[in-house]
Amino acid sequence: MKRIRPAVTMLLALALSACATSIATPPDRVASKPATTQYFVAAANPLATEAGLAVLRRGGSAVDAAVAIQAMLSLVEPQSSGMGGGAFMTYFDGKTGKVVVYDGRETAPAGVTEALFLDDGGKPLSYPQAVLSGRATGVPGAVKMLAMAHREQGKLAWSSLFGDAERTAREGFIISPRLGRFLGGSFPQIDAPDARAYFAAADGGLKKAGDRLLNPAYAAFLTRLAAQGPDALYAGETAQRIVEKTQAGPIGGSMTLADLAAYKPIKRDALCGPYRVYLVCVPPPPSSGVGFLQLLMLLERTDIAARGPGDPQAWFEFAQASRIMYADRDRYVGDAAFTKVPIAGLLDPAYVAEREKLIGTTAGPPPAAGTPPGAALAAADTTAEPSGTTHFIIGDAQGNVVSMTTTVESIFGTGRMVDGFFLNNQMTDFAFLPRDSDGRPAANAVAPGKRPRSSMIPLIMLDSSGHFAGALGSAGGNAILAYVGKSLVAAVDWNLPMQEALALPNLVARGSGFNGEITKFSPEILDGLKARGIELRPGQGEDSGVQGVMIRNGVFDGGYDPRREGRAIAETVAR
Repeated sequence: MKRIRPAVTMLLALALSACATSIATPPDRVASKPATTQYFVAAANPLATEAGLAVLRRGGSAVDAAVAIQAMLSLVEPQSSGMGGGAFMTYFDGKTGKVVVYDGRETAPAGVTEALFLDDGGKPLSYPQAVLSGRATGVPGAVKMLAMAHREQGKLAWSSLFGDAERTAREGFIISPRLGRFLGGSFPQIDAPDARAYFAAADGGLKKAGDRLLNPAYAAFLTRLAAQGPDALYAGETAQRIVEKTQAGPIGGSMTLADLAAYKPIKRDALCGPYRVYLVCVPPPPSSGVGFLQLLMLLERTDIAARGPGDPQAWFEFAQASRIMYADRDRYVGDAAFTKVPIAGLLDPAYVAEREKLIGTTAGPPPAAGTPPGAALAAADTTAEPSGTTHFIIGDAQGNVVSMTTTVESIFGTGRMVDGFFLNNQMTDFAFLPRDSDGRPAANAVAPGKRPRSSMIPLIMLDSSGHFAGALGSAGGNAILAYVGKSLVAAVDWNLPMQEALALPNLVARGSGFNGEITKFSPEILDGLKARGIELRPGQGEDSGVQGVMIRNGVFDGGYDPRREGRAIAETVAR
């Protein structure tokens, strides 16, 4: 066990003030303001990055820019996120130093039952059946969440934030190589009628990278969204079309206009814990932030920081800690409004110390979930969470920071479209089997109004003085925790520049699976892992989509995942 650094005591105290809105605002932490300041954007598509920067150049806030970025991503990266999906935003207030979370996770319609994804014989539907069904769509949350955050943190008029995306939809944009790759893939959604009609080429096939794609329906919707606010989606003609689209076969859902009208985003306290000299703040359940903090606690008990990316033992420790974390996360984390999530127990130092002993020297069978203090018996998890999603980070000239992960779940959601955007398939993030053979409910079982468990963990890091120190987040379904964990270890423990940290190979260890980018690891690493019982297999899906920012000695160090098409740009302006 490594000796706890003195800064941890300060960070534990800082956690209370940073993450609890009831604590009084601390005094100004900056003695004098510099003559110049920076704002920055890191996003997975250059058009989205530019849309955010354009807002910041006009004096907009980080939340203003987030609205513009989401509007653009819904158009140019529709396989990942959109107006028909949900999101978590972790927000740092540059004036007060507080960190809060805006929860825009989708909710289950009021008419759902435990048999949501069961056939007439009580057996789970196949994933292709489920994902293409009308039942797969949850009540979208991203737009109302952004509207809530904008009311509290916005500077520019809501109506002024959609111009770039509206113009790009009307005039068209060039399909990027990455979007073109998914259009040529074998995902079931790409064969859905709406998707095929939207991406149809003149030769009867689908458009490809380099082709121009117009979306006049989306341009018209954005015009109404700018003028009407979130009611443009949650009421009126768009809401009616969402209901009709989700209730249609095959396997129609139960969403109603009342479900859309009743949706409410939630402002939550962030969940914060120390790692090295930083305080790491993440969303609480239904996000998996508690699992990520447990992963950091496990890693801090190893010597991973002293080893480095060229040492197979470092990757072994990361893999084993990941397996332990996922075992606990999968068993216990769900929507805390519906199921008891033992947050304190999962992060109890004595419990983590016992779990750390399972890391061992050789990888064996999958570790079982532990029994953290305060845990109730829960069924084993049967959630099949595919890869998807996108992440972006924004810092404005006032020091406010947004770290936001946003999604329509799997590739192109359900493949069903309304007004130029795809509808999410977020209900497939619930466990397909709601109970075990003894009748015990899974923590992530479906229920009316419940939010499915999410692996999205947009995080913000503070230094020991409470200043913003960094932000990270990723796409990738249940692999998000591993992608972000690897990137944080590389940037913090191994002190790599952020771009190099994100470019390191990914390794995802969960249950009996060890997946990784085997062509990017050296033979020495692969051989060393094999000698320790780990034989990597190729990963799948969208891979990672990490965006990362750190402030090192006052200097911006931002990076974008080279597996995508992003940009991380900072600009300096005079105050």
